[in-house]
Amino acid sequence: MNLYKMLSLVLMSLFWAPHASAQGKIEDAGPMVPAFKEGDVISYQDLEKLRPYLPEDFWANREFFFYEGMKLEIGPFFADYTPADAYMKATETYKGQPRLGPDGSLANYTTGQPFPTGEIDCKGDPKAGVKIMWDFHYRWRGAGIQGSFFYSYWDRGEQLPLYYEGTGGTVLLAHRPEPSLIKQYNGDLFRGEKRQHAFMADVIAPFDARGIKLLTYRYKSADAPLAEAENDDTWVYLPTLRRVRRISTAQRTDAISGTDFTLDDLNSFNGIVPQYEWTCLADRKIIAPMNTKVKGFPYEKEHNFGPYGLSFADDRWELRNALVVRMKPRNADHPYSFKDLYLDKETLSPLYAFAYDQKDELWKIIWHNRRWSQDKSLTGNFYEGWKEIEEPRALSVVSDIIANVQTGTGNRIEVWDAHGTPPSSKARIRRYIDLGRLTRGR
Repeated sequence: MNLYKMLSLVLMSLFWAPHASAQGKIEDAGPMVPAFKEGDVISYQDLEKLRPYLPEDFWANREFFFYEGMKLEIGPFFADYTPADAYMKATETYKGQPRLGPDGSLANYTTGQPFPTGEIDCKGDPKAGVKIMWDFHYRWRGAGIQGSFFYSYWDRGEQLPLYYEGTGGTVLLAHRPEPSLIKQYNGDLFRGEKRQHAFMADVIAPFDARGIKLLTYRYKSADAPLAEAENDDTWVYLPTLRRVRRISTAQRTDAISGTDFTLDDLNSFNGIVPQYEWTCLADRKIIAPMNTKVKGFPYEKEHNFGPYGLSFADDRWELRNALVVRMKPRNADHPYSFKDLYLDKETLSPLYAFAYDQKDELWKIIWHNRRWSQDKSLTGNFYEGWKEIEEPRALSVVSDIIANVQTGTGNRIEVWDAHGTPPSSKARIRRYIDLGRLTRGR
């Protein structure tokens, strides 16, 4: 895979001797009383207190993530991160209308949460898994995401020269909850819209990649049965060639050259829902990084991510209710036997994911850090509201980390300034996502 194809897949993350476990054994957490409370600082010697609330596979590989000198702060238990009012109202308005079709496809969806998560019976409903994943796919993320990204590659604690830096963003073009958009175009931003969202990125470093621009479209038909689904379209502008190249993203499960990511690993899952079978395994309490109290890129480039470069242990963690969903590929050639996803029950934000190879051995651990739009304590007001969304109330992923427990390598993507405030006008959005922008000003 060449540099430009590799880079195009990496950028899409904006908007991404091993310990054996019992092959994905998941258990519901019982009514335990935590051995920690809000405000406690957990050191390396205190880790046993966290064990009942960590995924079993994470605990078994804790040497990647926990270390001497760490200071893990316990934040509030079950904090209120409910989405924006417009999204909540849309969920109630269209409740009962979305339905599942062939291959677990989604039909008759307008906006809001397709299947109210609080009403899904994890153990009693055989379709609970796919319903949760549609809620995950259409979770509240503002109007998309804008930010500055930094991507780094790590090998047993050493940061390698492979890195990318730049700016980018995603604009949601369909299924928006703003009342005026629902009234005008049934939740779409533009009349006759066929895309779900568009993603744009500009690379500024390293020098040999500077000036590369990327544009990707995800189509509405991706929600349809497999025979009707349309894959993403991606175009890359190459300054060395002064031309735009179209890149196929049909092979979403290929490893990105020089990394441990596949395109579908970003944000724990970035794939096409009907291409997999889904099972809800558990509804349990989990502790995880939630509302960061530290500054990463672009505010600070030297934050300590632990000896492997893959840790959020020097940050604030919170106790949350989580849903555990298992993904099994329909495609027999898929590199994974299965992947288990831990999703925050209130926001559907990804917490952890564990990917198993075809031998049913744990291969990769993926986890994330987040930032709450209403918390101004880190850098002030970084996430502005907009017309009809005065309070964004969005819990944005600001970092993806993947650890390959079989090789000791890993990747980190940082977007600490991520926000979902849209560009100021539809005209600016049209220009931002237009294919002609790739060559404009070259």
